[in-house]
Amino acid sequence: MRTNPAIQAAIDLTAGAVGGTACVITGQPFDTAKVKMQTFPGLYRGLVDCFVKTYKQVGIRGFYKGTTPALVANIAENAVLFMCYGFCQNIVRKIAGLERKAKLSDLQNAAAGSFASAFATLVLCPTELVKCRLQTMHEMKLSGKIVQGHDTVWSVVKGVLKKDGPLGFYRGLSSTLLREIPGYFLFFGGYELSRTFFAFGRPKEELGPVPLMISGGFGGMCLWIAVYPIDCIKSRIQVLSMAGKQAGFMGTFASVFQNEGVFALYSGLKPTMIRAFPANGALFLAYEYSRKLMMSQFET
Repeated sequence: MRTNPAIQAAIDLTAGAVGGTACVITGQPFDTAKVKMQTFPGLYRGLVDCFVKTYKQVGIRGFYKGTTPALVANIAENAVLFMCYGFCQNIVRKIAGLERKAKLSDLQNAAAGSFASAFATLVLCPTELVKCRLQTMHEMKLSGKIVQGHDTVWSVVKGVLKKDGPLGFYRGLSSTLLREIPGYFLFFGGYELSRTFFAFGRPKEELGPVPLMISGGFGGMCLWIAVYPIDCIKSRIQVLSMAGKQAGFMGTFASVFQNEGVFALYSGLKPTMIRAFPANGALFLAYEYSRKLMMSQFET
């Protein structure tokens, strides 16, 4: 099939958006628990304690704080990520001296995913900052770090613009880049390796939904195991900067390590790993099937 590059990019972008939506719907409550435990590890003894306290203090809606920016973040990130993934695969082909339609190895696909993640970071950082702040607003007020909180997406956006201007949305950008570039190398690498394992020599495109979900889940777990401490620092920078000037990546990392120990960098890992498998499995399943559907429509 010879697809116009612009149409191919639009298909990849749309399929990525569909995958991002599936990811948020599947794992939002666990993402909320992760951000709360990363930012305020002293308030919660573990995942169950975090769930119980959140439900008692805020109710069920407390688990879905930040869902709107999470949807925007994941739709935007995955739309840009998978669109750029297609472009970056072509760049990898050129660097490797391969033909335009040549199949890439699992390692080459991982490299393409890593390159693509740098572009996705630019749309992810602002929306993730709003999401993280909404998710931890109750804890910020409870700890006395802020007097008056923001309960809506728009109020958080106005607060950032008033305090820091447009560049305020890019607090934690370096941390996000440090997380995304190596993380997505492992994400796409783990996904492609797992698909190769399940394919047993057959074309990967023939895999059914169960192998796709397992492969997506495996890729997500590879990502989070490797970069979780970086994500923890990113969350602290984006949330605690609400209360005033916050140190950068190295300053925040050194402060956490010296004052709270290495295990504080892994606070919230359990809900992240529980969420990683179904959420990323749903992401890739939705992406692959929606992409296949759109490709078949254009082919006919």
